Amino acid sequence: MLLAVLSFAPLTASALKSDADQPIHIEGDDAEIDQSNETIVYTGSVEVVQGTLRVAGERMIVKISGDQVERITTEGSPAHYTQQLEDNQGEVRARAESIIYHTAAERIYLNGSAFLEQHGNQLEGESIRYDIVNGRVDASAGESEGRVRMQLDPRSARRSE
Repeated sequence: MLLAVLSFAPLTASALKSDADQPIHIEGDDAEIDQSNETIVYTGSVEVVQGTLRVAGERMIVKISGDQVERITTEGSPAHYTQQLEDNQGEVRARAESIIYHTAAERIYLNGSAFLEQHGNQLEGESIRYDIVNGRVDASAGESEGRVRMQLDPRSARRSE
């Protein structure tokens, strides 16, 4: 398995820290609540919004622990994620077959044909893990014959200076 750990400036600006303090709004065409399993399943044009963080797809499973949202799994063809970056540095955009948002840890896991873009820099792999707070990105080609691919925009280095 090929694993790339990226810890360099072009793809590591962090998202707005204030988003984690905002309420989580979830919408879909239909919702099914399962209190015994502490889950809510939304279907049909689903979207979660928390501050500037937005995740959209076709189906969403919300895992609740006590009275807190623990994890939100969004599936789509593909599912999409966007979030504003600190200091008006634009936004981070991503897409994958499934996007798992770990609310307390503030981490996004992109699984299946994962794609992440920030400052014009692009990263593709079978899976990508994005630590929102620390701006850390891990990408993997998985078990497939594919590879992790990156495209760096030389203008992004000048924008971060």
